[in-house]
Amino acid sequence: PNNALQLPDLPVSKALPELFSRMASHRRLLLTAPPGAGKTTLVPLAMLQHCLPGQRILMLEPRRLAARAAARQMARLLGEPLGKTVGYQIRMERCAGPETRILVLTEGILTRMLRDEPDLPGTQWLILDEFHERSLHADLGLALAMYCQETLRDGANPLGLLVMSATLDTEALAALLGEHGEPCPVIHAQGRMWPVETRYLPRAAQKPQNRQELCACAASAIRQSLASERGSILVFLPGAGEIHAVEEQLGPLPPDVTVHPLYGDLSSAEQDAAIRPAQQNRRKVVLATSIAETSLTIDGVRIVIDSGFSRRQTFDPNSGMSRLCTVPVSLAEADQRRGRAGRLEEGICLRLWKKEDEASMRRFPGPEILNTDLASLRLELALWGISSPSALQWLDMPPEDSMRSAEELLVMLGALDGNKKLTPHGRNMAKLPLHPRMAHMLLGSRSEGLTRAASLMAALSGERDFLKGNDSTDLRLRLAWLAKNSRKNLGSLAERLWKLAHAALPSGKEDKPVDEAIESAGRLLAMAYPERVAMRR
Repeated sequence: PNNALQLPDLPVSKALPELFSRMASHRRLLLTAPPGAGKTTLVPLAMLQHCLPGQRILMLEPRRLAARAAARQMARLLGEPLGKTVGYQIRMERCAGPETRILVLTEGILTRMLRDEPDLPGTQWLILDEFHERSLHADLGLALAMYCQETLRDGANPLGLLVMSATLDTEALAALLGEHGEPCPVIHAQGRMWPVETRYLPRAAQKPQNRQELCACAASAIRQSLASERGSILVFLPGAGEIHAVEEQLGPLPPDVTVHPLYGDLSSAEQDAAIRPAQQNRRKVVLATSIAETSLTIDGVRIVIDSGFSRRQTFDPNSGMSRLCTVPVSLAEADQRRGRAGRLEEGICLRLWKKEDEASMRRFPGPEILNTDLASLRLELALWGISSPSALQWLDMPPEDSMRSAEELLVMLGALDGNKKLTPHGRNMAKLPLHPRMAHMLLGSRSEGLTRAASLMAALSGERDFLKGNDSTDLRLRLAWLAKNSRKNLGSLAERLWKLAHAALPSGKEDKPVDEAIESAGRLLAMAYPERVAMRR
């Protein structure tokens, strides 16, 4: 893009001159801007005009849906097809080319990229967006990026690091990013906000387990709001299951109202339909997960209905891995959701809880690193030759007992040897975008001719149980169902995992037919959970 690029005037625009002057003198910067200020799309495009020719910007987005949407919006602003100047790369999907100079990445893509090329050649700035979400990948990405900045890039070819956050809780982060005993510069961008009236519609039961009651209460609030208020409605629900349940419970709505779901697994067309403003003389109801809290801006919203819950990764001792659990939101998250109602005019926020409940709510969401399984993180550090997390700088140090449990598991799986050093098997495990348990199982399946069944099982491991409610707990039933129906996302993931396992271990037994292999599900599970074999439940 040429330097005369005309960018839209958004709230974050006023902070750009300060950002540019700081870019010239500092390698580490922190930018705070409220949701909807335009930071995700405007800042990378503006920074690109101050980058050296041929150098690129990498931006980490914690969510796949947001990564695609941000890249699409930036490409639109440039008047270019996606994949030219601006592209994205997420798990199993890449849209970028030789001319790409802004690449939006998600999840483990950044850590994988740092692992393959630790000095990030050709990259002038790395942006960590939505850092307030404190995902494990963002914390690890920041620690590794600072390590790369200090040890692998010299002064003649510095790597710049910009952390962007929607909350003002920046003191500890600015200190961590600081250099020469001084905190890093913090640039505050203001938002445009109209007053939002907060109303409370408490539910009878305040437990997330009572999903039916939560969905009924949300559907009732939507119907009441449509009858008594004007404007479009954004509803925050914990996950896709609740979104579909509320959609079903809404029943017939006025003819001028359309309902749009918004969550991570939707197609690009469905996501676009949810984000676009409603047509003239029409209203829309968007049923969204916390993706719409800060990552995406939905135009035309005047009313927000907040269920008070979201999904977060939490360690589950039953599965021995982290899984998504429904948890109450923090006050900071609730405030961000509320702010979505005041973007265009005075708005209304309906909270499905009692005002007095807020006294016991957490101020900010807890960092994922403090309450999740760290086996993948420990394996990643071993790949870098780092034996202790204290060799890196962290905003929150990984807990010692969690690291110890992770090491014990990796030794048991053969990824680390008795001296806690990486083994060839551990190196192969790290090539698979899976939890180490599933990676070990998938590689072990090669010598048994069970790779097809193991790929299906590994794809299934990160998903909700889509046969929930069925009386049988037999995993074989789920694998057989998946083999026959091969849901699009899971089917393509299983296929890719099968190929990766073959690439990692070219010599292995020929695959048995899936029906026959599924009968060996127990043997595969025993590989993933060796410590549980012959143990009383």
